[in-house]
Amino acid sequence: MSRDEQLKERWAQTTAFFQERFSDGEAMDLDAILFIIGVQELGQLHRKFKKDEKYQLMHIAICRVLEPYGYYEFSHFDEDKWPHYEVKENLPPLKAGEQSLLMKEAIVQYMMEAEVID
Repeated sequence: MSRDEQLKERWAQTTAFFQERFSDGEAMDLDAILFIIGVQELGQLHRKFKKDEKYQLMHIAICRVLEPYGYYEFSHFDEDKWPHYEVKENLPPLKAGEQSLLMKEAIVQYMMEAEVID
């Protein structure tokens, strides 16, 4: 199986996982999945978030899933127990499709490390 086919299959497993648990089977986009990963990383699962906090949660998720790629490194938790990351290496300039592919790869890797998908 080619790398592209493998990513496509694993991405389908990932989206199926999130759709079954968080959207009653409706399709979820990349931003929705990042939001859920951010909530998971924060560990405050059963609370409502303000609009600006939702963006911060997505940022947490982006930092976390890109951490193994060397772009970010966990720094600390603040007094409210929100994780903070430091930029280790700037992301290269990517076109929209390339950004999406990188995020999908990183999310799939995150899900595999968590042993949620194969």
